[in-house]
Amino acid sequence: MVWLRRTTHYLFIVVVAVNSTLLTINAGDYIFYTDWAWTSFVVFSISQSTMLVVGAIYYMLFTGVPGTATYYATIMTIYTWVAKGAWFALGYPYDFVIVPVWIPSAMLLDLTYWATRRNKHAAIIIGGTLVGLSLPLFNMINLLLIRDPLEMAFKYPRPTLPPYMTPIEPQVGKFYNSPVALGSGAGAVLSVPIAALGAKLNTWTYRWMA
Repeated sequence: MVWLRRTTHYLFIVVVAVNSTLLTINAGDYIFYTDWAWTSFVVFSISQSTMLVVGAIYYMLFTGVPGTATYYATIMTIYTWVAKGAWFALGYPYDFVIVPVWIPSAMLLDLTYWATRRNKHAAIIIGGTLVGLSLPLFNMINLLLIRDPLEMAFKYPRPTLPPYMTPIEPQVGKFYNSPVALGSGAGAVLSVPIAALGAKLNTWTYRWMA
């Protein structure tokens, strides 16, 4: 029955990764983080770093196979691109939905686990820190390669959005001077305890299945 248990949990990876992508919609805005990409980049970075690391380390430690975290992030990315394609098919511009970049950060988590010879504590501390540090950087590079998300936000408003979620122009220099630095710093600090939580959830799962 070991194969059945393993297969079931690989399917769970798919289910949880898809649901994590749905959380992305809520963490950023109604349409992922298109509208709030600039104005709430720090909040987005923290939410995405912690969301990625808790699920990725949970399944990586469960399978014990370096690469599972990247597999997890890949599913999230594919699902998001499907959603992007769906909005594009509805007549919205290609840049209407911006796909977050999860895979490189997940790869760093996998590499940490592999390089430390599957050391769980190293994966939590080093891997969690690397995810928190890297994700804002990769996503900002991603944003710089596309058109201004705020242009899309104002040009194609969402009537379903409440007034308090209406996109606003970023106040550069008034709230924070470097969203990447602030997001990386806060993400690196918060991703470690969240990674520890994911590892603990893995332990609870084993006890439940025993």
